[in-house]
Amino acid sequence: MKIAVIGAGAIGGLVGARLALAGEEVTFLVRGANLEAIRNRGIRLVEACGQVQVAARVGATNDYAAAGPQDIVIVAVKAHQVADVSEHIGHLFGPDTVVVTMQNGIPFWYFHRHGGEFEGRPVLSVDPAGELARRIPPERILGCVVYPAAELVSPGVIRHIEGNRFPLGELDGSTSARARAVGACFEHAGLKAPVLDNIRAEIWLKLWGNLSFNPISALAHSTLVDICQHPLARNLAANMMREAQDVAAKLGIAFRVTLDRRIEGAEKIGKHKTSMLVDVEAGRGPEIDALVGSVIELARMTDTPTPHIDSAYALVKLLEQAMAQARGGVRLQKAVAA
Repeated sequence: MKIAVIGAGAIGGLVGARLALAGEEVTFLVRGANLEAIRNRGIRLVEACGQVQVAARVGATNDYAAAGPQDIVIVAVKAHQVADVSEHIGHLFGPDTVVVTMQNGIPFWYFHRHGGEFEGRPVLSVDPAGELARRIPPERILGCVVYPAAELVSPGVIRHIEGNRFPLGELDGSTSARARAVGACFEHAGLKAPVLDNIRAEIWLKLWGNLSFNPISALAHSTLVDICQHPLARNLAANMMREAQDVAAKLGIAFRVTLDRRIEGAEKIGKHKTSMLVDVEAGRGPEIDALVGSVIELARMTDTPTPHIDSAYALVKLLEQAMAQARGGVRLQKAVAA
């Protein structure tokens, strides 16, 4: 397979390294320090057991046209970064190119090939101008839910923490030949990639925790176990999850685990920082709308009250604004000093 991986952060780096080590022809579409590191040294994967593997025979470029048409394109940047890469992604498309989306939250394609009253409706919180749906045709997309935990240690160096599961699914629920082929490719690389007949239900299961634990952790600077073991914070997370469950139910989604089990699962992960907390601590813009704003959008569409989610969203959006203003102040100070 010719496989392009857009982004070489924690998840893109993990998946791309595993595929390259399994013998696939992998090209990373990256910029900056990651581009230089991967070009010079390949990509280094530190396994959970401590073993270090180096995928030296990989490509790395920031020129999508030079990479050319691929069999599989893996979009492994965060949801709010997809718009930036979508402008050039068409250079990677051949007649049968499959695009595997690896974003958390409600994806821009959610209602494409969905059926029912909302068929084809855009999710404006993640694709306000409809650009993503135009640039990444939904018929090319294979949905994917990311469960592993990993971290970018330094440019070109990924540490795998735990997990190997990447469920896949066609948007219409069919078990297609291309879905089976991508699943087999992932399995050959040591990744668990079952092909599901309802990828949206799996998206909601992952989102169920993300929409509550991420904003709470970012606002309180607390880990998963801290939230789960604090009675008030745990109750807030549970209330947000109940509201999300009501929204999902109106869209025909049933959860295969109970709310209590989902919280217990988060608690067992321990002193783990959510991605939103990591971004806040690093001074980066947090991923909010795909994880929280999109659920509120779907709640309004289905006439579902979500007071707890609304409150958390308001606070974390205020935090985002304060962070942006602080970054702007730093840039202004630097410009004056120069």
